[in-house]
This record gives sequence, structure tokens and C-alpha cells, in this order.
Amino acid sequence: MSERTSTEAPASGGDAAIAEVGDDFQTAFWSAKHALAHAAATAFARHGVYEGQQFVLRCLWREDGLSPGEIARRLGLSTPTVTRAATRMAAAGLLRREPHPTDRRLVRLTLTDRGRDLEKVIDEETHRLTERALAGFGPAERTALVAALTRIRRNLTAT
Repeated sequence: MSERTSTEAPASGGDAAIAEVGDDFQTAFWSAKHALAHAAATAFARHGVYEGQQFVLRCLWREDGLSPGEIARRLGLSTPTVTRAATRMAAAGLLRREPHPTDRRLVRLTLTDRGRDLEKVIDEETHRLTERALAGFGPAERTALVAALTRIRRNLTAT
């Protein structure tokens, strides 16, 4: 039996699940992503918005009436992923699925009053969550972090 290294998770869950991550990028990134997803789920669920739906809403706040395919392209997701989210969001009263005016094969997603009314609330939750996540980071560090994350995404999506 070998000893656990500092990058391996201990057997118990919770905060202790990720031990010292050292310079293990993937473990550090995963644990930060997981913590952010959990905090976001908690913040947005209070308003009836669930994992990832805030990004669909954000697209529609900028340009209402997009198709699931257009939203998928903008978010870097598959169309079926957006379609499933839209189905749940329609059931929750956040948006409506309407026939496309010129292509009967497509649907457009349009915000309901409830979905439109959430813009300010979700923006405020997003701001609070960002401030909480980046507490202690100065302006230059924040800019560098966003630039680094953008570069990572580009590196991983380049063809």
C-alpha cells in the first residue's frame, strides 16, 4: 500500500476532499470550478434558475428570440444541451418556445415577463458571486486571471 501524495483527495468528502493541490493545475482548476458551480447553484436557485440557465438567460437578455442553435453556438454548447435547458426553463415560466417566423423547422426562444424581470436580480447575484470568488485579487490580477482563462479555453478549443 502506498502513501497518498499531496494531490490525491483523502477518503472523506467535504472541504477535506481536496487536500493540498500544490502545483497540480487540473486538480486546482477542478476544485475551483466545483466550488464556483456550487456557490452559483445556491445563489441562482433562490430565483428558480438552475445550473447554466443564467447563461441562456444572458443570451436572451442581449437578443431575445434566438434559436437554441444560435444560443448553443454563442455558448460553445451542443444544440441538444440548450434544447433540454430551454424545455426546463419553459416549464419554469422563464421563456416560451415560439415557431420561427420564416423556418418552420426552427423555434425561437423568447423571454416571459418573469424571465425578463430576473435580469437585474441575476446580474446582482453574479456580481456578488464574482466579488466573493475574487476577494483579495487586485484589478491587475483579475484582468490577468480572465486573460489566462480565455487563453486556456482557446488552447483547448483550437482545431
